[in-house]
Amino acid sequence: MSNQPSDLTPAPRRLGRSVAAVFLGFVAVVLLSLGTDEVLHLLKVYPPWGEPMREPGLNFQALTYRCVYGVLGSYLAARFAPRAPMRHAMILGIIGLVLSILGAIGATMADLGPLWYPVALVVTALPNAWLGGVLHRKSHAEC
Repeated sequence: MSNQPSDLTPAPRRLGRSVAAVFLGFVAVVLLSLGTDEVLHLLKVYPPWGEPMREPGLNFQALTYRCVYGVLGSYLAARFAPRAPMRHAMILGIIGLVLSILGAIGATMADLGPLWYPVALVVTALPNAWLGGVLHRKSHAEC
């Protein structure tokens, strides 16, 4: 018997599971990103919170793990989606895109480091989500 809900599953239940899948992916991205940030601040790799991080290598490092976490979060959203896994991954990507745009706007008003970093977060939000959905599709195609 399949774990996939049938089309007879009541819509409110599917909606709840859809929201939960996207929320799970979002929480994973946020916790992993902020947790990694905190560890790197504690280890004094990053400057103290609130101080600008101007070193391009450190910004690239942060961008790299945020991309990895974005892919992972989108994979989780797709994995736990009741149906249409790619749609769930992309919904999470759209949420990430909107939040990244807001962050980029905020970064123009604050002196927290190079502007390319928040712009790169905007540019990578949807490709990361798409890649998470593709990885889910590939992992389930092999089953």
